[in-house]
Amino acid sequence: MTTKADFPPEEWDLVAEGPPSAGLIVSTAERGGSFREAFSIAKAYTEARQQHGESELFDEIVSAKPEVDHTRKGSPEDLREYLLGRLREAVALLEQKATPEEVADYRGFVVAVAERVAGAKKEGDEPVSDAERAAIDEISATIGAA
Repeated sequence: MTTKADFPPEEWDLVAEGPPSAGLIVSTAERGGSFREAFSIAKAYTEARQQHGESELFDEIVSAKPEVDHTRKGSPEDLREYLLGRLREAVALLEQKATPEEVADYRGFVVAVAERVAGAKKEGDEPVSDAERAAIDEISATIGAA
């Protein structure tokens, strides 16, 4: 079983930033990212903590405060590309160090956070906008989620 102790701090930061990064990608896919969208990330973590016990690695990820590297500046497109690259790196790292089940749990949580953010505010008659759906699809493709 993989744990936080298996990662140097910079690698752990990369892994831990993945789920909230996915939320940020979706939040910035449409203008007007809201407090509701930010709150939805925290709620996803809270709910995931309630299901702890099957994977120590997953428990440690959802126990951490969701944070994203905000030092990158530039256009929303630059931020999206940067965060997608970080997600790609995090999954590649996990594929080297974690079990296939732990990697699948991580991918699932990343997509769940993205979907939670997309559903946080209704876009007209649709619960998820086309831009948000495209962002979720891109995240899924980037991390190899089914």
